[in-house]
Amino acid sequence: MAMLLELRHVSKAFSNVRVLQGVDLTVEAGHVVALAGENGAGKSTLMKIITGIYHRDSGTMKFQGKEVQFHNARQSMDAGIAMIHQELNLLPALTVGENIFLGRELVNRAGRIKWSEIDEQSRFWLKQLKQDIDPREVIANLSIAQQQMVEIARALSMNAEVIIMDEPTDALTDVETKILFDVVDQLRSQGKGLIFISHRLGEIFQLCDDVAILRDGEMVHQCPVSEIDQDGLIRHMVGRELSEQYPYVTAKSAPVRLQVSQLEAKGVKGVSFAANAGEVVGFAGLVGAGRTELAKAIYGANRPTSGTVEIDGQAAQIRSPIDGVRAGIGYVTEDRKLEGLIQSQGLRSNMSLTGLFQFSSPLGHLDKKAERVAITEYINAFSIKTHGIDAVVSQLSGGNQQKVSIAKSLVPKPRILILDEPTRGVDVGAKREIYNLINDLKTQGLCILLMSSDMPELLGISDRILVMSHGRLTGAFEHNDADQESIMRCCTVA
Repeated sequence: MAMLLELRHVSKAFSNVRVLQGVDLTVEAGHVVALAGENGAGKSTLMKIITGIYHRDSGTMKFQGKEVQFHNARQSMDAGIAMIHQELNLLPALTVGENIFLGRELVNRAGRIKWSEIDEQSRFWLKQLKQDIDPREVIANLSIAQQQMVEIARALSMNAEVIIMDEPTDALTDVETKILFDVVDQLRSQGKGLIFISHRLGEIFQLCDDVAILRDGEMVHQCPVSEIDQDGLIRHMVGRELSEQYPYVTAKSAPVRLQVSQLEAKGVKGVSFAANAGEVVGFAGLVGAGRTELAKAIYGANRPTSGTVEIDGQAAQIRSPIDGVRAGIGYVTEDRKLEGLIQSQGLRSNMSLTGLFQFSSPLGHLDKKAERVAITEYINAFSIKTHGIDAVVSQLSGGNQQKVSIAKSLVPKPRILILDEPTRGVDVGAKREIYNLINDLKTQGLCILLMSSDMPELLGISDRILVMSHGRLTGAFEHNDADQESIMRCCTVA
């Protein structure tokens, strides 16, 4: 097979901090190369060098046998390199078709956009992904999973020779993931080269031909996937053995902390359940089942139309997120980029945002020293990799951003913590840290609601699992009685 992409001795530093050191990477035609590594290992920086967003400090890059130096993303795109980003790069106010052909609009000789052709070609590429999405629909009206499929369709429409997929299955259901894998197989058979980044290690062994492993900015191991197992992969990624991937702590007997009765809201239909202090209640369901809508209804971001919420036996009138915070509820959104964090602000500004009242005097003066001490404690406790307390959030890796989002929800000292996809885009080592954190909060008496599309995660750390379908609860399982097949049956109840 021909060599499509070849990087040799590539290095990159920011403000004298070495991020990549002498990295080699090769991608052959017809091969899928997994790029593995913990958050902060340098994967995103390496991909940005390949796509022209960053300039390498040293080393060489060859594309289709010719040495290249891309100065911007457009140059790499025009050369034949496409990237599907982990953080969706779609414009919410534009339509699906406008996003798919953004910057590559189809025009006639007079320079007018050929909308009918954009619609036709958008439908074609979406059909390759078995998606029945109207190209004229506004992106903001789509689910996260549908938006991810639009992002993938955009990359396919470029007909690139090398396609980089950064966590492409994070927001997808098992059915959508199977469709994507079929597309990857088609691209491989066409002689395309793919770089596949995923923290779901099973996907690497299921889909990829080769694996390249980064650790602390250095390429520590490269080999065919057939020559390594999951334990070996983890060992190279984290530099240590990582046992018991899903640590479980048995819940102690405790009183009911949260009682939800006949709750009705957008996407939520008469949901009732109870959750105890010191208990992790997992929520399973397919995309569109209503888990996020339920989480937001309890927190106050999806205003309930009827039903009641009681906390420690007292009725709670929650009609807004402010009400939710004051009632003792913390919420970590599934979409940290749009809803969870202010990307242009620093760690301190983000993490103290929901708990400013803790650092304010009765006259409204902010105690910056107390704020700094508290935020520094969370940064240390969560092992957040950052250059400082005021480092801009957008400059952090996805996993470290997720840690900031979780810490932000804990600053106001909630009694109930709602986690919506808390480990999405997080590497295996950071996942373990988050699971240990969940167990610590559980033993401290927090009531935790865990909305997750990761079935092994739900089965591994939940005390109970409630299943949702079409906005309703359709099943309930204790930790020792839950299995994937039974849960999936409840997920598909009409």
